[in-house]
Amino acid sequence: MDKNFILAAHQKQRDNLKNNSLRFYKNRIAALKLLRKNISLMENEICEALKADLNKSETESYMCEIGLVQSEISYMIKHCKKFAKPKRVHTPLSQFASKSFSMPCPYGQVLIVSPWNYPFMLSIEPLVDAIAAGNCVMLKPSESSSHVSKVIAALVEKTFSPEQVFVVQGGREQTSFILDLPFDHIFFTGSMRVGKLVLQKAAERYTPVTLELGGKSPCIVDETANLSLAAKRIVFGKFLNCGQTCVAPDYLYCSSKIKDKLVEEIKKQIVLQYSEKPLENESYPKIINQRQFDSVAKLIEKDKLLFGGQIDSETLKIEPTILDSTFDSAEMQDEIFGPVFPVVTFEDLDEAIEKVNGRNKPLALYFFSSSKKRQKKILSHCNFGGGCINDTIIHLATSNMGFGGVGSSGMGAYHGKIGFDTFSHYKSVVDKKTWLDLPMRYQPYSKSKLKLIKMFLK
Repeated sequence: MDKNFILAAHQKQRDNLKNNSLRFYKNRIAALKLLRKNISLMENEICEALKADLNKSETESYMCEIGLVQSEISYMIKHCKKFAKPKRVHTPLSQFASKSFSMPCPYGQVLIVSPWNYPFMLSIEPLVDAIAAGNCVMLKPSESSSHVSKVIAALVEKTFSPEQVFVVQGGREQTSFILDLPFDHIFFTGSMRVGKLVLQKAAERYTPVTLELGGKSPCIVDETANLSLAAKRIVFGKFLNCGQTCVAPDYLYCSSKIKDKLVEEIKKQIVLQYSEKPLENESYPKIINQRQFDSVAKLIEKDKLLFGGQIDSETLKIEPTILDSTFDSAEMQDEIFGPVFPVVTFEDLDEAIEKVNGRNKPLALYFFSSSKKRQKKILSHCNFGGGCINDTIIHLATSNMGFGGVGSSGMGAYHGKIGFDTFSHYKSVVDKKTWLDLPMRYQPYSKSKLKLIKMFLK
């Protein structure tokens, strides 16, 4: 996309901010209803694009992308009016006579930069929250998922005016260009490396930022866990979308007492869920591109193989693979983002907690245990963005909780009310009455005034 065209669209949005119809919640709800309708009408096109980019099945496309977006839209349509109302707050006696309230207002013009692994959901869900809060948006989907990006552009054109939402298509050059333009908020989902660059660019203009990043999310299993059920849920979360999920369990961290049995259960589940020949399974997704394929494939070392290891460079598929690993191994240094699952062990839970806390704070943490005491210990002692007890990844599939990282795995959150808040500035306002004016704050000061001030400000 031509830079001059992008610049003109950006300026047109900024010029139109004072006339932005989305300032009124009724117009936001109408826009969201139209978006929901158009997504339903374009569902086949979205599924075909996801199949072309990632080989996602129709079921996985709806379950993990379209359905989650529709759920978020429905939630915002239902709650937008309530969220948009000013909230009355307590006024201290020292401000008598007045009333105080917090008033949510849209930031204005928002930039959303989305990734390729869930290209539809991670573009449209933050867009839904931004629209519900009344912003106009410039949306930059990933060039790596080009088929989905084109469908998103068509969907947006069908639903919004360019002054409300404009889709920037192109590669790194276009992304770099728009990051140099002024925005009132930037929402970025992607790698920690690029997130750091986004933060640097935003700092130049004092622009608030939400960063949804990633990291090496541990899946901890102790000897009290239901191993067969744990394996079933771990395999689902790890190998969904061929492991290309920011909150996928990045490595299995299990008690040495149950390692062998757990690995056997995981092997069984891989066969049950993906067949004995996953590379021939029509519903098994592929790696997004050659560069990512090569990056994941090079981690597979034959002397570490516990299961899998087969690859197909023509279809860009890598079968679910389990590696016998240590914390010093290459596959344990950076987020894998593929269907390679390292296994490391601990002797006791305190050792596991110390090791996890000694690394970067992960986006997610999963703990499988039947001990309530141990569950509580993990939750209170480990720092992570979000997670599950006795399951994986499902914590992000709700509009009633925020989703986001901490530390190097991100800053800020979205989904539901927290998503509305992310794209809103809350004005704090005191409405002071004119029929009374307490004199104690005015010069000249006296001991009697000081005494009154001390009485009010205890």
